[in-house]
Amino acid sequence: MIINKNTELEAIKKTISKCEKCSLHLTRNNVVPGEGNVDSPLVFIGEGPGADEDSSGRPFVGRAGKLLDKMLKDWAGINRNDIYISNIVKCRPPKNRVPTDDEMKSCIQYLESQMLVIKPKVIVTLGATSMSYFTNKKKISESRGKFYDWYGNIKTFVTFHPSYLLRNHSMEKGSPRWYSYMDMRAIGVMFRALQKGKNINEVVSAINSRMKESGGI
Repeated sequence: MIINKNTELEAIKKTISKCEKCSLHLTRNNVVPGEGNVDSPLVFIGEGPGADEDSSGRPFVGRAGKLLDKMLKDWAGINRNDIYISNIVKCRPPKNRVPTDDEMKSCIQYLESQMLVIKPKVIVTLGATSMSYFTNKKKISESRGKFYDWYGNIKTFVTFHPSYLLRNHSMEKGSPRWYSYMDMRAIGVMFRALQKGKNINEVVSAINSRMKESGGI
């Protein structure tokens, strides 16, 4: 049976819009399911919506989102519309706090359902919360720029959340923004290789070699 990804994701979106499984539904204005190219080999996953996202119902549209757009375009050579973007939780935590374990557990089935529909080759985790869920790693400084295995031969690739980079402006070698630049360059390479149908394991091997040679990890 041929699955229409947009139809499946729209059904998930409708379910999310009615969700009252945790207390976040009490303070939300809009749910923020995600958006983008459902056929992309890459999916970017952040932590949760902020104020701008809660207002618009779209992910990564505030200051951090604008920085992400610029990083994708300038460093990775990718347009935002080329990839799919979502978050661990679909409702804004009050005052942009980190979502609790119970909130994430209540919401994660929606993200997992989205991934089952989209079937990306690589999930790019943005920030510590997303990294922790997908990899069980705790220190992003030690885990970024590296691949990890998830389910169904899907790989994860860890990098900093753009909101963190808004507080770290230095491009000096070894700084968070410099490492993000290296990560985004690698993301651009993997995106184009996977679009051409390259084997995921070959792409991972090539990226790992490139990162080691450049000092990116």
